[in-house]
Amino acid sequence: MEMSASDLTILRLLQNNARERLETIAAETGLSVATVQRRIRNLKAEGVILAEEALISPKAVGYTMTFLVMVELERERIDQIDAFRRKAKGEPQVQQCYYITGEADFALIVLAKDMEDYEQLTHRLFFEDSNVKRFRTSVVMDRTKVGMNIPLG
Repeated sequence: MEMSASDLTILRLLQNNARERLETIAAETGLSVATVQRRIRNLKAEGVILAEEALISPKAVGYTMTFLVMVELERERIDQIDAFRRKAKGEPQVQQCYYITGEADFALIVLAKDMEDYEQLTHRLFFEDSNVKRFRTSVVMDRTKVGMNIPLG
């Protein structure tokens, strides 16, 4: 899908505020409200806009700790990789999961309420999985920048 300047403006505005009023977007792009509505519908249908989500403070709901976990698998067969992917996707405390190159196979961003909560998570995700060779955990000291915004120029 080719992106027009208007499409990029729509995306920039929605990325900053997914509930931006159609009238505001129309004024910013010089398009009619109906055209903006149609473009947004098309951007969703084309898979450009993946979701509209609320950004919640982890601390406000009891998740006071964030961890970066590097996971190394014992065997790297596709079925084993897919099994770990499914397990990570199914775990609510895993915020992000990346299949990566290098020393580790996966990098995870996970939340926990405290160290005991994190220990329980490690048992579910790693110790109970015979294909996890090792994992290394780094405790996040400060969430300096958190977001999924894409640079749109």
